Amino acid sequence: MPKVADARHPQHKPKLGQHFLGSEEYARRIAEAVGDTSQSTVLEIGPGRGIITSLLAKRARRLIAVELDRVLAAQLRLKFGMARNVEIIEADILAVDPDSLFGPKPGLGRPGMELRLEPVKVVGNLPYYITSDILLRLFEFSKYFESIVIMVQREVADRIAAKPGGSEYGMLSATAQLYARVEKLFTLPPGAFEPPPKVHSAVLRLTIAPQQEKLGVAGDGFIDFLRLSFGQKRKTLWNNLKGTYPEAELRTALAQVRIKATARAETLSLKESAELFRALRNAQAQS
Repeated sequence: MPKVADARHPQHKPKLGQHFLGSEEYARRIAEAVGDTSQSTVLEIGPGRGIITSLLAKRARRLIAVELDRVLAAQLRLKFGMARNVEIIEADILAVDPDSLFGPKPGLGRPGMELRLEPVKVVGNLPYYITSDILLRLFEFSKYFESIVIMVQREVADRIAAKPGGSEYGMLSATAQLYARVEKLFTLPPGAFEPPPKVHSAVLRLTIAPQQEKLGVAGDGFIDFLRLSFGQKRKTLWNNLKGTYPEAELRTALAQVRIKATARAETLSLKESAELFRALRNAQAQS
């Protein structure tokens, strides 16, 4: 996986090391997966040594690269100092405020008029241990984004793209597929990195297409419900939910949507999870 190193905690580098993408061919394929950026803003997460950044800088109307490592960020500033369309931000991506970067600026537009925001394309090298945190953060501000192309550890990619019914399907799968159409594009061998890691990596493209309105769960805490449902994967839905919902309401809701109390969250489609959530919400309203 690229930059498997603990990028948020540079003091751990000697122990874990960093693995930088060294293949021009794979860098080109990743940049191409982002699509046409000639009229777009691109947010790059974890640019590292800038092999993908160099390609994007030639193509994108505006490129914002966020790198936590102080030394790498300084090197990137030197490298792209003359590129007027490139901005290097030294920061933890989880601490960056998308509203400040991409939201409407004061004084723009006329009173009473809604400004049309230009969707941003994201490309990222995500450390495996905070992949979920970063994706949840991006989904939280999904109104700004058009697509997300990420390079992650292959096993993590398999979980994101997993279908209901399999053991790999979990909270990360459900959330990603609630917000986006997920495509597995290609796998990268260890030899594509310097130095080679012990694991394969994979590239995914997530095209933002939120399903909440269609499922009837917009703005209703559905993410929290999914988090409860997947709370402990070895437990049944009943055991994961009974601590939050009264047993009578839970029993009624399960029967209403014809889901067995012994079912596990990974066996439910998003549609079925949404139906159960709505049934529980209705049961609470009637109690």
